[in-house]
Amino acid sequence: MSLFLYQLRGELWKLFARKRTYIGYFAFLGVEILVMTLMHHHGVRNFFKKMIEGSGGLFEEYFSGLTVAVLMVAITIFVLGGLYIALIAGDLVAKEVEDGTMRMTLCRPVSRLRVLTVKYVVCVLYTFTLVLFIGISALTVGILVRGTGGLFPFIPGVNLLALYDFWPGLGRYLLSLLALGMSVLTMATFAFQLSCWNIKPAAATISALTLFSVDAILHEMPLFESYRPWMMRTHMDTWINAFREPMPWPKMIEDYAILLGLDATFFILGAVVFASRDFKS
Repeated sequence: MSLFLYQLRGELWKLFARKRTYIGYFAFLGVEILVMTLMHHHGVRNFFKKMIEGSGGLFEEYFSGLTVAVLMVAITIFVLGGLYIALIAGDLVAKEVEDGTMRMTLCRPVSRLRVLTVKYVVCVLYTFTLVLFIGISALTVGILVRGTGGLFPFIPGVNLLALYDFWPGLGRYLLSLLALGMSVLTMATFAFQLSCWNIKPAAATISALTLFSVDAILHEMPLFESYRPWMMRTHMDTWINAFREPMPWPKMIEDYAILLGLDATFFILGAVVFASRDFKS
């Protein structure tokens, strides 16, 4: 175990020593500041006032940092978040193969499965770290601009209506971030699996983004509504259930069981490909 942790520390050092690792953090911080600036527009405030008061809440109480943070996370995570998560996950193996450092790593007396497992743990840690950063920074910026107050989890296109006081709303928000991390982990795992193949890092990233973009597009089309249970986005959106009252635990457990099954399948496929590759040529 001590050797595993030593290797994990080395992989984390390599990851966070790259400048591109921090692009996602700075990009989301910039988007959050921009969204908060636009929130002061008269039309946006009137829209929220209409929605909140129509749900039986007080505008000044529920147009808060929590409410704005939920909206920012919901509308950005699968677009921008998916981009940067796929970028890093698609790099973890393919970039080292491209640079030639993977040969040196495999010269050491350690199995390929162990090398890949350490890298996947790094992939998981980065995914949850980015999601938590997005959520906590959005909440921080929101509270600085709008202050504390109740939570009105308004998410476009979702049949969700709820009002929470600050502390219960904060608990729901933090729980939703953990659930969201498990949702986007499927995107990261698929990109990680592609990086195990004999392709360039950019190809792994673009292929992963293409698959999930097509899945999301088909999910939003009413024509294919009967096929939604077979689409990944259907199960990934279950993080929103953290804001429902009562919380549908059986539905969430079922969705995450499916997503974890996909994660395991993607990892095993990547491990099989990685173990069979010839890195001498």
